[in-house]
Order: sequence, then structure tokens, then C-alpha cells
Amino acid sequence: MLVMLHGIGGNAAVWSRMLPVVEQRWPGRWIAADLRGHGRSAHAPPYGYGVFAADLAGAIGDPEDEPVLLGHSMGGVVAMALATGWFGVKVRHVFAFGVKIGWTADEVARMKGLAARPARVFDSRAEAAERYLRVSGLAGLVDPDAPEALAGIVEAEGGFRLAADQGIYAAAGPEVGNLYRAAAAPVRLAAGEADPMVSLAEMQALDPQAALLPGLGHNCHVEAPERVWEQLERTLEG
Repeated sequence: MLVMLHGIGGNAAVWSRMLPVVEQRWPGRWIAADLRGHGRSAHAPPYGYGVFAADLAGAIGDPEDEPVLLGHSMGGVVAMALATGWFGVKVRHVFAFGVKIGWTADEVARMKGLAARPARVFDSRAEAAERYLRVSGLAGLVDPDAPEALAGIVEAEGGFRLAADQGIYAAAGPEVGNLYRAAAAPVRLAAGEADPMVSLAEMQALDPQAALLPGLGHNCHVEAPERVWEQLERTLEG
């Protein structure tokens, strides 16, 4: 089984451009999940890497499936948490890209502040979609009228808001390195060459074989899904 995990504030629709590749080249079944508080999943705090991993363990069902986890950004950290084995799932391999490894105290405090704010309601669907694309890093990559953009918003209080619960931002910040080292499955790290979230040096401090994808930014799976898939295949072969 292949399990694809989106980043914070995103949803399963971010994998839309990857799915034709998956359907052609993955031999088994796959899941692209909306993590708790994201997309069309319930707003049900508390939110955290462990909570998300526990939810996924239930969704996977059969602990003998030994899934391969493909995680973007926060989804990569959730994949590492699930790969620890603490949730009763034996993971075969983790490929995590665009993961922010170093968090400063100020960055964590800013995320906690975002989590405490009320959700903003926009007058129009277009305004909400544009806001979603900005906060998810998809602006310029996805058209505001595209299904991937509209999956990030919902109707609310006579207007439109982002589909994700504002409280999800409280999940950010715990030490990523600890989860990497606790994983009971191989973990490969990668990122776009122009990803502002993480550097090659930060990744190689954990994974000496970490890779950069030339010419790509934070949302590699949207920019160049074939190249991300090729990197995943090389990882599994290795």
C-alpha cells in the first residue's frame, strides 16, 4: 500500500497531479488522506503528529500491509511518527520531502498564535481560494478555479473560509530529528533546490543520502510529479 500525506493546511487534492503517475506505476492500492482538521475531515482537536499518525493507523486497517509512506512537509513528519511502530503499523519505507527540520522558538510561537485566531470568512469563493493558495504555497502553481484550489475552501457563515481548522497550526514545532531517529523503517529525505523551508545541510545532518531536486521549490509534487515519483522509485530500489 502507498499512503500519501499532505502538508499543514493542505488536503488530499494536492496529490491530483501525482495520481496519474501513481495509477500507472504503483502496483497496489493507495490512499491520499485528508488529515484530521484538514480538507473534508472533521475539525476535532487536539492536533499533533502523534494524533495524525494514530488516525492513519486506523485508516490503514491491516497492520500487515507494510505501507510505503510518501509525505510532503508536515505529512513527512507524520510519516516518520507512524514509522516508529508506536501505532501498531509496520511501515516498509518513508519518503519525506519538503520537511521543515529546524524550528525556532519565535516560529513555534507564531504558529501557536495562528492556531488561536478565529477563521477568517471571505465574501467570495475567489477570495477564499486565493487565500488558500497563498497559505499552502500553491499560488502560481494552481489556478484559483481549479478543483485543487476549491478543495481547500468551504462555505461558512454567508461566505467562504479555508477548509482546514485554524487550530491545526498548533501541531507544528516538535523536534523532527527525534522522530527521524525513532523511525523503525528507512527514511529518505528530499527537497526542492529552491525550497525555503529546509536546506541540504539540515537534511544531511539526519540523512546523509538526502537529495535535492534541481529547479523545484516547496511543492515538488505539484511542480513536477514525475520527478518526485522517480526519486521515490530510486529510494525503494536502493
